[in-house]
Amino acid sequence: MNRTEFILTTAIILFVAFAMGWFANWLVHRFTRVRQSDVADLDRMSQELHEAEETRDQAITYLQQREAELTNQLNQTEAELRAAMEGLREARHEAEELRMQLHGH
Repeated sequence: MNRTEFILTTAIILFVAFAMGWFANWLVHRFTRVRQSDVADLDRMSQELHEAEETRDQAITYLQQREAELTNQLNQTEAELRAAMEGLREARHEAEELRMQLHGH
């Protein structure tokens, strides 16, 4: 193999290696490239997630307020029940005293 053939063979090998590298790079970028529609989908999903989180937070706030209202109503109802029971006890006691007075005389 003379010098010209060696240079030509080396140049062909280097060109083939360059072409294979460029093709491999093109393939990698072709399959890993993010499409505009994918970005739009991600933006849409991100917005929907944000809206869902806001709705969840509003629901939690509403439930906490409602729970506080119901707890307050329950406490008021229990207090009214205690007062009614105490009134009933007093009325029974008075009725018993009046019976005793009527039967005693």
